[in-house]
Amino acid sequence: MGRKLLAGILGGVAFWIWAFVAHMLLPLGETGVREIPNEQALLAAMKTSHPERGLYMFPGTGLPADASRAQKGEAMKESSQKMATGPSGILMYHPTRDFSFGRSVLIELGTNILQLLLAVFLLGQASLTSFGGRWWFITTAGILAAISTNVSYWNWYGFPTNYTLAYTFTILMGFVFAGLVAAAIVKPGAGMPLARGAGA
Repeated sequence: MGRKLLAGILGGVAFWIWAFVAHMLLPLGETGVREIPNEQALLAAMKTSHPERGLYMFPGTGLPADASRAQKGEAMKESSQKMATGPSGILMYHPTRDFSFGRSVLIELGTNILQLLLAVFLLGQASLTSFGGRWWFITTAGILAAISTNVSYWNWYGFPTNYTLAYTFTILMGFVFAGLVAAAIVKPGAGMPLARGAGA
């Protein structure tokens, strides 16, 4: 258990270091993201039209909460037409936000460590005696993590392709580096059951 805990923590730290490099030293963190032209005019309008924080999608359907299935189906057709002929997107909006860079960094580090602890826990259930097998196990978990939301956001919400590829690559490489650390620490064959009569 001690080696698995150590593998999860150090693997998570390796993931976090890579993420720092990717976002602060490489252009990956800015790929596909642009600043809004004439931002102040738009923000001034948002302060009056969007008083509450929330995740907004546009164009809206205008449907009541108790809309019927038929109404929802018709509204979906209308929304598709609106998106084909005008602006569409999603907006995460905060009228004000008490943002702390340091706190966010620590939350990100904690998340990375938790991800690797879970991956190492699953690795401990497998009977993998080779370093390469253990590394590939963690990397495969990274592939699942990298595509689970990024591809869905590209598919449903129209996230930029270059943004999607950059963030998928960033997450995947995080698991690649973390997997190297974890595979080197976790005891080979940790999940392998003892042979009958062993230790008797």
